[in-house]
Amino acid sequence: MKLIILDRDGVINQDSDAYIKSLAEWIPIPGSIDAIARLSRAGWTVAVATNQSGVGRGYYSEATLQSMHEHLCELVAEQGGKVDLIRYCPHTPEVGCDCRKPAPGLFHQIAQSLNRNLDGVPTVGDSLRDLQAGVAVGCTPLLVRTGKGQSTQHKPLPDGTLIFDNLAAVADHLLEA
Repeated sequence: MKLIILDRDGVINQDSDAYIKSLAEWIPIPGSIDAIARLSRAGWTVAVATNQSGVGRGYYSEATLQSMHEHLCELVAEQGGKVDLIRYCPHTPEVGCDCRKPAPGLFHQIAQSLNRNLDGVPTVGDSLRDLQAGVAVGCTPLLVRTGKGQSTQHKPLPDGTLIFDNLAAVADHLLEA
């Protein structure tokens, strides 16, 4: 099984420091939906691991979050692809849970759901915590310059991190390999 684990905000859709609180605010980054569909059509299993503390902060409901995820899945399906799995952490940082990135809990959930070891699995993020969570379970870190990626690329990154302009460039790289 070829598996890829994606962050959501800043990788798939535009990010906002004010949070993505509604379906109307959930706007795909150009090329990201096509990139997911291309990977899926090529036999990749696509999983999403995303911190969504806006739920815990009361900015939006889990039903609203679900509508965003359903919309993502519908857009990818329209292009002949599939998002296989979405796992999210609804907690605020103060909760101290094991699922909020940079903790690897979401990655453990994905591994368990898919009954798969994550060694070498590419994980795509736009922030250091995305990459750290994946590296903690053996994933290969891929940073995109979308979202917070422009500023993140200047921070000390995990060893072996590859940097791409966007998710479409990641898909190009993986599909050429």
